Amino acid sequence: MLHGNIDDFSRQSPSSAKRSQAGFTLIELLIVMIILGLLAALVAPKMFQKVGTSRANAAKAQISMIGTALDAFRLDVGRYPTTQEGLDALRVNPNLANWDGPYLPQNVPPDPWGRPYVYESPGQHGDYDLYSLGADGQHGGEGDSQDITSWQ
Repeated sequence: MLHGNIDDFSRQSPSSAKRSQAGFTLIELLIVMIILGLLAALVAPKMFQKVGTSRANAAKAQISMIGTALDAFRLDVGRYPTTQEGLDALRVNPNLANWDGPYLPQNVPPDPWGRPYVYESPGQHGDYDLYSLGADGQHGGEGDSQDITSWQ
């Protein structure tokens, strides 16, 4: 049990009451902002590196999923879609008798950088080539700009 009187709390001097309600000083705020800035400088580069890696992993997963749909198309029709038919043949029948699709539940998504996947059949590396041009949208490249392909 507390000893004392409620009046004891109301008898604080005006200067101590102001001091308890004053909040943070400018120096304290600057120190906190400097600490937060240092933490952000250390953490941000690692986080941005993870974003690039996760986009590449997403592109690999999407290429694999589209590759599975292309294989199902080939089992039904006897061939892969031509370059002219493109990946749309996985969703819409290009007037083929044995087509038993759609082979994908939704339209082919763009790559993680917002561009369409490149599809060529016949391909230079196999029956078909399916790839994303990476972050830079150009052939080749390294790091985030590296092409993500179906044949590697």
